[in-house]
Amino acid sequence: GLAARRTALLKELGREIGSKTYVKNIDISDPVPAQKLLRELLDEMGGADLIVINSGISVTNRDFRAEPELETIAVNVSGFAAMMNVAVNYFLEKGNGHITGISSIAGIRGAAPSPAYNASKAFVSNYMEGMRQKLSKTSISVSDIRPGFIDTPLIEGHEWAFWTVTADVAAAQIYGAIRKKKKIAYVPRRWYFIAQLLKILPEFLYHWGYNRIVRGQEGGKDGK
Repeated sequence: GLAARRTALLKELGREIGSKTYVKNIDISDPVPAQKLLRELLDEMGGADLIVINSGISVTNRDFRAEPELETIAVNVSGFAAMMNVAVNYFLEKGNGHITGISSIAGIRGAAPSPAYNASKAFVSNYMEGMRQKLSKTSISVSDIRPGFIDTPLIEGHEWAFWTVTADVAAAQIYGAIRKKKKIAYVPRRWYFIAQLLKILPEFLYHWGYNRIVRGQEGGKDGK
């Protein structure tokens, strides 16, 4: 089963997969209809053992306008929680299952270019940890996948992005983590070590590093 706001690429993916696929147009920025549509998709498929929730938009908001912040929260927070609610209740009825949510390395600390995006990904990781605890006495697994920088249009123009991996490499590592039902997985794996450092780094050092790496690169670009 494949679902997204724009379904053209999903239909193309379905043709590449070869086996029968079910495609549903779901806009999670409107959570109540989205919940109904996800449940319809599950019924049309005849059931599922795994639900992957990858709800994420990122808007650079240097002028701190309200619209990008609210849109990001609507999709990445409210939309994610709505899909998670359907997935949890479906697997509780079924008796078992596996839920995988895609958060981000960005959820570890805040960042100036898009405060709402980083905060929304922190919500996703925290929310999944809470659900993992809530479901600990059931046969439902919850995995939190935390990607770093993936070579997609989303990071175009970000010269400071490092440890970038191709979409194929990321997909292979995500697939492996899902197969193993890992509670938390960083993609690529080496981000685990940076994540542990970021968690304990004092704010003044974090801001110093950010200014040196990110703003330094942006300044160099602007000066060309």
